[in-house]
Amino acid sequence: MSDTDLDQLLARASTRRVPVGEAVFEQGQKATQFFLLLHGRLKVTQVTSEGQQIIVRVVHPGDIFGFAQALQRDDYPGTPIAAAESVVLSWPNDVWGSVVEQNPHLAVNAMRTIGQRLQEAHTRIREMSTEEVERRVAHAVLRLIEQAGRREEEGTRIDFPLTRQDVAEMTGTTLHTVSRLFSAWESQGIVKGGRQKLLVRDKERLQALAEGAGRES
Repeated sequence: MSDTDLDQLLARASTRRVPVGEAVFEQGQKATQFFLLLHGRLKVTQVTSEGQQIIVRVVHPGDIFGFAQALQRDDYPGTPIAAAESVVLSWPNDVWGSVVEQNPHLAVNAMRTIGQRLQEAHTRIREMSTEEVERRVAHAVLRLIEQAGRREEEGTRIDFPLTRQDVAEMTGTTLHTVSRLFSAWESQGIVKGGRQKLLVRDKERLQALAEGAGRES
């Protein structure tokens, strides 16, 4: 975008700081805006008809979210909750049409982003339908270090607070199962926990577990 176009777009935006644990909006709320995450991380949760809470995605800086128009619905399908101190921009839904007219490539980028999310959702559905729990959890951790990994001397750290309960909700399993797996992985030197920030010390061994190899006999 040109500086002029960018200034015009930002002039129509509202800025909001979201403290840790606060929701940007609630599942089922009427969708009147769409959002862009500038800083921080958001965990998007959904409550199923059976009352189970799951984490459907993590929003990273630069991601558009709350774009219910693209899903042909008038309410928000999930609740984005700040996993770290976050800053979001928001625009009224009716701004999108005029923005796209002036900057058609934004529509292309938005479609590409939505396509990537659908692909990830399909991958997760396949994993939950066909893979054992250990492989599902390994895949989830690998995705997170690709999206939010920060290199350190000992390995790659997921750069936002992540609890074992979060991982359980991402992978359709229980806190007990995730705790048992992480304890085993820590004893094998694959991961290291602490202060809700997971460190992956041996990505190759974790990749082997995700692929169904490297299991103890």
